[in-house]
Amino acid sequence: MKSTTITPAHPLADGRTTAAPLVQALRGERPGRTPVWFMRQAGRSLPEYREVRRGTGMLEACLRPELAAEITLQPVRRHGVDAAVFFSDIVVPLKLAGVGVDITAGVGPVMDQPYRTAEDVARLTSRTLDDDALAPVREAVALTVAELGSTPLLGFGGAPFTLAAYLVEGRPSRDHLAARTLMHADPETWDALVTWTADLTGSFLRAQVEAGASAVQLFDSWAGSLSLADYTSRVAASSTRALSYVADAGVPAIHFGTGTGHLLPAMHKVLADAGLTDHAVGIDYRTPLDEAAALLPGVPLQGNIDPALLAAPWEVLEAHVRDVVSRGLKAPGHVVNLGHGVPPDTDPTVLTRVVELVHSL
Repeated sequence: MKSTTITPAHPLADGRTTAAPLVQALRGERPGRTPVWFMRQAGRSLPEYREVRRGTGMLEACLRPELAAEITLQPVRRHGVDAAVFFSDIVVPLKLAGVGVDITAGVGPVMDQPYRTAEDVARLTSRTLDDDALAPVREAVALTVAELGSTPLLGFGGAPFTLAAYLVEGRPSRDHLAARTLMHADPETWDALVTWTADLTGSFLRAQVEAGASAVQLFDSWAGSLSLADYTSRVAASSTRALSYVADAGVPAIHFGTGTGHLLPAMHKVLADAGLTDHAVGIDYRTPLDEAAALLPGVPLQGNIDPALLAAPWEVLEAHVRDVVSRGLKAPGHVVNLGHGVPPDTDPTVLTRVVELVHSL
């Protein structure tokens, strides 16, 4: 595993994003305005996104650098958010490593087969992600950063457990029974699988950072299905491994999962164990931020507007946003976000109003 280095032309090195509210908040500071961005802000809620994506498959769009850069920039132009989040998908590293995967509308990532036996996993982990295969990712990030100026780009990757769960199940699952079975039935095979997915995600994160991302977020979408014991004994080390790929670069990192209120201290430990000095824990909509701050003293937080309230009357949403910002004052730094992604039928003017409201506070 090679270290990640940033050049003097990187936005964090040349000063473009050093004082950005997002970067300051992730370093545990209180900038002049509270930063806000939205998970899935670059996507189906925007008519301009639907227009440029017309006739182009999701993974194809992710790997066309000019298109990926344009989609990444759209919500920054429209909403005035404090960060762009790179338009890609957590399964892109799988595809670039030669795994048969596609994103099916209304379903999500679907693999060419479930990988459930030692032989399946051995064939899978014999594949490598060549650095040259990440060239479209690097190019898209560079094109985006060149347009963003002082607005930071947030890179991201899928946590090893979530990628492994997709591979074992073969498609999205509610309870991840097959993945959790493999974890206990064949621990050696499981460990080989999550080590491999950790290296894929780590390489993906490293490519984004070296090309200009000023922070990263690790998404563990399905970790909430795990007990604390399973998470700490079978999952946490692989997430630490993935994040350690960018620890030397000095970029802040965020660790986010859904349904993970019982795992928050363990998820914070992953960040610390990876050697990331500046970091935050993302909180989903189920855990109030003041309660999260009590569990994670001294740790910056991100979150956690309930996405369901984006469709509520404005006075209801406004009161909720004000409450979230107020509770976030219990943490040393706070990045406002949703407690999950933007629903595809969200009125984009509502997101713009939320940004304006947060900035006014």
